[in-house]
Amino acid sequence: MMKRKFALIISMALLLFLAACGGTNESKEKGGETPEKKVIRAGSTAQSYPNGYEENGKLVGFDVEVLEKVAANLGYEVEWVKSDFAGLMGQLETGKIDTVANFVAVTPERKEKYNFSETYAYAGATIVTHKDNDYDSLEDLKGKTVSGVLGSNNVKNLENYDPEIIPKTYETRDGAMNDAINKRVDGYVNSKSSLIAEIEKGDLPLKFVGDPFVYEDIALPFMKNEQGEKLSKEFNAEIKKLREDGTLTELSKKYFANEDISVKK
Repeated sequence: MMKRKFALIISMALLLFLAACGGTNESKEKGGETPEKKVIRAGSTAQSYPNGYEENGKLVGFDVEVLEKVAANLGYEVEWVKSDFAGLMGQLETGKIDTVANFVAVTPERKEKYNFSETYAYAGATIVTHKDNDYDSLEDLKGKTVSGVLGSNNVKNLENYDPEIIPKTYETRDGAMNDAINKRVDGYVNSKSSLIAEIEKGDLPLKFVGDPFVYEDIALPFMKNEQGEKLSKEFNAEIKKLREDGTLTELSKKYFANEDISVKK
């Protein structure tokens, strides 16, 4: 009797084991395994209105929306990394992030380091000053101090354009702009489109000094490695689609006071 009971217990245990194994295999055959999610790590200063800034605790902005739309179309989940601009470019170089969505200008020096995506916007570097100042042209700023963001190409372009204009760099746009507003510096250099949006939003006491002194392409930088090449090719195709279907124009007008910066003017 005991032998029968023992044999019955063994048989039941064996059946349960086989059922469990069969269930696992069936689950796998039906796609029961959770697919590995695709993630792209993108950098933003989160302080660059209207390119990337925080609103009600959420990161928003022109560059943020462009990247998130492309990523969604490609099936990527975006993990945002926030830092100052120089820090973001450093993290890109060391592989801690995959790209920087923060109005990054394409330059010969940067093209040597990075694989750039298709251009999705154009920037005209220009200077603003307090409206009480008597500066009407860039010639008036010779020997004067102009603020800008550390690591930004606007500052480098200004140095190349006129070495007699003295740059003063800040870690954030807010610091650079506030010193111009409060007349602690004579001017503030940034892209014309961003300045238009900032002045309109805050009704700032700033005016433009002359026309833009240089125009540049804006794109997403990726590392020059296998992963960077893969991402840049994927993003290129999607950015072209956003341009063709009018999405880039729509986003541009949304964030830049109805100005379309997705086309060169």
